[in-house]
Amino acid sequence: MSHDHDDRPRLTAAQAAAVLNPPAGRNGGDLVVESLQGLGATTVFGLPGQHALGMFDALRRSSLRYVGLRVENNAGFAADAYGRITGEVAPLLLSTGPGALTSLAALQEAAAASAPVLALSSQIPTAGLGGGRHGYLHELRDQQASVRDIVKSVHTVRAASQIPSAIAAAWESALTAPHGPVWVEIPQDVLLAETALPVVSAMDATPRELYPRPELTIAAAHLLSNAERPVIIAGGGVVRSDASGKLRALAEKIDAPVVTTFGGKGAFPWEHPLSLRSWLEDRHTTDFLEDADVLLVVGSGLGELSSNYHTFRPRGRVIQIEADAGKLESNHPALGIHSDAREALADLLEAVERREDAGAAERVRTVLEKVRVRIEAQELTLEQQVLAAVREALPDAAPSFWDMTILAYWAWSAFDARHPNTMHSAQGAGGLGYAFPAAIGAAVADPTRPVLAVSGDGGAMYSIAELATARQYDLPLTWLIVDDGGYGILREYMTDAFGETAGTELARPDFVALAESFGVPAVRTGPESLAADLGKALAAPGPSVVVLPALLRMFEPTHL
Repeated sequence: MSHDHDDRPRLTAAQAAAVLNPPAGRNGGDLVVESLQGLGATTVFGLPGQHALGMFDALRRSSLRYVGLRVENNAGFAADAYGRITGEVAPLLLSTGPGALTSLAALQEAAAASAPVLALSSQIPTAGLGGGRHGYLHELRDQQASVRDIVKSVHTVRAASQIPSAIAAAWESALTAPHGPVWVEIPQDVLLAETALPVVSAMDATPRELYPRPELTIAAAHLLSNAERPVIIAGGGVVRSDASGKLRALAEKIDAPVVTTFGGKGAFPWEHPLSLRSWLEDRHTTDFLEDADVLLVVGSGLGELSSNYHTFRPRGRVIQIEADAGKLESNHPALGIHSDAREALADLLEAVERREDAGAAERVRTVLEKVRVRIEAQELTLEQQVLAAVREALPDAAPSFWDMTILAYWAWSAFDARHPNTMHSAQGAGGLGYAFPAAIGAAVADPTRPVLAVSGDGGAMYSIAELATARQYDLPLTWLIVDDGGYGILREYMTDAFGETAGTELARPDFVALAESFGVPAVRTGPESLAADLGKALAAPGPSVVVLPALLRMFEPTHL
């Protein structure tokens, strides 16, 4: 079989000479770095380790920006946020064994939130691979086995010539909808061995587009056009695919109320007449969704949090648009459309017929009023005051990152994320310690905007070391620590379930003094001064910490 190469770019004589005579002193680590540069990477995150030093040495000879964190899991959270903010692949350089394993909770969050993280891990020398017990430092019988259930794909390198192709394949996998973390591992000796291979040039790793099948679009459009009470649930897939404009156009064309999931915050304007906001943990919202005769679910698997803890029982037809085929109909029977949210919404927008429903906005107002009355009856004024202060202080376009803490649980339902892709939390996997290292990744991605991290005192202790990182790179981020002396949400859960607590109360440092010991300005505030202190910190250059001693309570659940 012959191939026509006439359309390929021709090398100049100088380029050909460079290919045939690569610079001396390069090793496998250089091939890693050159591959990343050829794919368009500009920034890498990570932590050096003995087996990974070939990659880190090669960084010196590259134009890549290296951002080093103090704990591998935190480096993973930073890469996750960089991927969410930019939509680009975030390379994460890890060492073997303990370094690799310490990143797993962050990779689980990236998988749950569909963040494109490219984990590049070293391995023990090639001679030790295969499951034998040779006693190498950091040795695992099967390192890949520890990550295979978490990441989208695993790519193994055993020779230098395999490095560019493995990284390109992983890159494409990470960016193919749904986005997600991927894993490449390379033995120490392959990274350190000198290579005479040509310098890696630009590489193509274009992700596959995921389009809806036309017959499914026609069927969905027919259902929506003829519905009496259509409603839309917008999930994180709408945000990740940059489809919020198409979502709004579709909702307005068919007069369908929209509720956003906690992962889909900002996908639909909070103050829009059709906005049911995000009160998914509320029975009034659940009742409204169950009453829909056609429910369009876009970019959500209707998991535990999005279904009011699986109490949601839809009575009408469900249409589910989801890029992750495993989530289609995983919780409810539906017309399942396997597609990127943006592509599916674009096709639906063309295919649906305009329908007008003068009562839709009034029904939305009725539900929101019921929610307001329920919350106000619980006398939770402090909590609402604190959340309102954060919203007042935070610039509309500034991203915020929320740990698993009571104020974040409030924010999932009650915080107005005024722009898409600005509010992020660890609600995908639910691990502690996400907010501050993730804010570091976001600040690296876009240093022109201030970034807010929100943690409780328990979650904050996971990330204290990264105050040094924020100071070292002089990043524009503010860390709000709500100090209630323990794991506040677990304290509430245990009290409600058992009448008393165990393991929830914590000794903790003076966070203001601790931050200042890192050279990071800090202030202790109160509910009345929070908006002013937080606003001042966000407006100042570099990192800062605001500590709010407060005992917040959750609103009553409706799923029990």
